[in-house]
Amino acid sequence: MRQVLKRVGVFLLVLAALWAVWEGWHAIGTEFDLTWPFPVNDVTMPHLHRIVQSLFEPAQINGPWLIDILWHDSLFTAKECIVGFALGVVIGFGIAVALSQSRLLERGLIPYIVASQTVPLLAIAPMVVVGLGTKGVKDWISVSVLAAYLTFFPVAVNGLRGLQAADPRAVELMRSYAAGRWRILWKLQVPTSLPYLFSAFRIAAPLAVVGAIISEPAASIQGGLGGAIVNFNQYYSIEPQELWATNIVAALLGITFFVVVVLVEKLVVRRAPEHYA
Repeated sequence: MRQVLKRVGVFLLVLAALWAVWEGWHAIGTEFDLTWPFPVNDVTMPHLHRIVQSLFEPAQINGPWLIDILWHDSLFTAKECIVGFALGVVIGFGIAVALSQSRLLERGLIPYIVASQTVPLLAIAPMVVVGLGTKGVKDWISVSVLAAYLTFFPVAVNGLRGLQAADPRAVELMRSYAAGRWRILWKLQVPTSLPYLFSAFRIAAPLAVVGAIISEPAASIQGGLGGAIVNFNQYYSIEPQELWATNIVAALLGITFFVVVVLVEKLVVRRAPEHYA
């Protein structure tokens, strides 16, 4: 309990420091009319209290509060992220298992797997949405596939490293007892790889959120955070706090996914050996 309170205290302290830096720079920039690295005013840097206040105000005249709109948008985006994250984990771990069983396959495919991450998501988003749309796939599922495109890579790379981290002496011992390749994989290599996999999951979880938000405009989805960002971006010059509030909610969604992965890791990997962590 004391550890939890300590972490909460540190979090609140850092939050207060960030608030002070933001408001301090706003005050200095406004007072001295700073223009570098950008002009400091109420449009480029709205007051943080104004951003928070906008969440509890109608986004439109006689409309629902902004926080109510962003709550439903977050739930929609979260659905896409969960499916995309799960799909990316399955694909990434499947690739890691396949590569761990063949050095030739590893050497042949790793360069292409790395190269796949150099292709901008915005470049392939229309192709995926249109291609899957011709098969009757719903747009939000297409967004999940695009989110999986970002999440599979860290899982594949870290998973492969974890599977190869098994003690060679333990592998030889199991072989001496006539254990087959798949038994060695599931009884020895997979447990050894868990710390590596959860390290990848911590990276992949926020990436799923980023991938979904970026892909929603390409799929013409208005019900998610990506659509909300595009919508409020049109009114940024007159209501900048609404876009900033949307960005904060998107960041909180990514943090939530990260925290969930950390909690699951604590349950699954309770006492990982130090050289595995």
